Amino acid sequence: MSAILVTGGAGYIGSHAVRALANLNYKVIVLDNLVYGHKQAIVNTDVTFIEGDISDKELILTTIRFYNIEAVMHFAAFAYVGESVLDPSKYYNNNLASGIILLDAMLEAGCKRIIFSSTCASYGIPVYVPIDEQHPQNPINPYGASKWMLERIIKDYHHAYNLDYAILRYFNASGCSTDGLIGEDHDPETHLIPLILKAITGERSAITVFGTDYETPDGTCIRDYIHVEDLADAHIKAYEYLLSGKGPLICNLGTGAGFSVNEIIQAAEKVTRKKVPVIYGEKRAGDPAILIANTSKAFSEMAWKANYTNIEEIIATAWKWETNERNGKYRKRLFSL
Repeated sequence: MSAILVTGGAGYIGSHAVRALANLNYKVIVLDNLVYGHKQAIVNTDVTFIEGDISDKELILTTIRFYNIEAVMHFAAFAYVGESVLDPSKYYNNNLASGIILLDAMLEAGCKRIIFSSTCASYGIPVYVPIDEQHPQNPINPYGASKWMLERIIKDYHHAYNLDYAILRYFNASGCSTDGLIGEDHDPETHLIPLILKAITGERSAITVFGTDYETPDGTCIRDYIHVEDLADAHIKAYEYLLSGKGPLICNLGTGAGFSVNEIIQAAEKVTRKKVPVIYGEKRAGDPAILIANTSKAFSEMAWKANYTNIEEIIATAWKWETNERNGKYRKRLFSL
C-alpha cells in the first residue's frame, strides 16, 4: 500500500492536514524535526511519526522507499516574516536549500508528486486585488522570497525531471479544528486572531493595531482569512488532482473576501462577549493595505472552495481552542508552526 509523506506534519496547518488525511483512511507518514511542531499534535493513532529533518537526504530516501511514498505534502518551513528580514540565512537554508535536498531525494527514490505549501507573500505588494495566480511575484522579504524561489525550482524540476506538482498559495491561515482538539499557538505568536484572543483572556495586555490611515473603509489593513480545515481539504483535493493525471497545478487558497483589522476585533468581541484592549501604533513597513485572493482557479480546476466564510464562525473555532486549553481540558498547548 502506498502512502503520503507529510513534512512539517506536527505543525499548525500540517497537523490539520494529517488529521484530515487519516480520517479518510489514507496511510500517512509524518516527518517533523519538532523545532516548532509538537508530536502531540498527531492525534490519530494510525499515523506513523518520524522525528527528522528534510535536510537529511538519507532519511528521506529511506522513508520514501520503505513506506512506498507516492506523494509528498511539504509544509516544513520557517514562516516568521520579521525574523526572515533579521536572519535571512535561517530562511534560505531551511526553506530553500533543505527544500532542494527534499526534491532531490524524492526524485532519487522515484517519488514524483509534491503538494507544496506556498504563500501569498510571494506576490509582494499587490498591483491589483483580488490577486489571481497570474499576478506578478515580487516578494519583499526573505520568507516570501524563499517560497517563491522553491516554486521556481519545482517548476524547473517538472520540465527537466517530470516532477508533478501542486503549488498552493495560502492567504491568512486562521481558526482551529471545529471540535477544539487541535489548534493554533505559535511561539512567538504573530497572527492577528490568536493575538486578539490572548488579549481578551489577559495573556497579553492588549492588541496593537498597526496603522489606521490605510486606503480602506475604516483605515486598517484588510486580509483574506482562510480556515485551517479548508486548507487541509484543499491539500487533499490537490493530491487527488495529481493522481488523476491533470497536473501540474498552481492555486490561491482564500475565501475571496476580506476583513479589516477593526472588523476582526469587532467580530471577536461579538463571539467572546468580551472587550478587546487595543493600542494604536504606526504602520509597519511593507504592510499592504489589502490582500484578497481570487480563488476561481481552485474552484474550476479542483472543485474546491472555502466552507468557512463567516468570520465569526472562524473566530469561534479559535476561541473554542483557547478556552478548552485555558480551562485545562487539554494538558498543554500543542502547536507552534
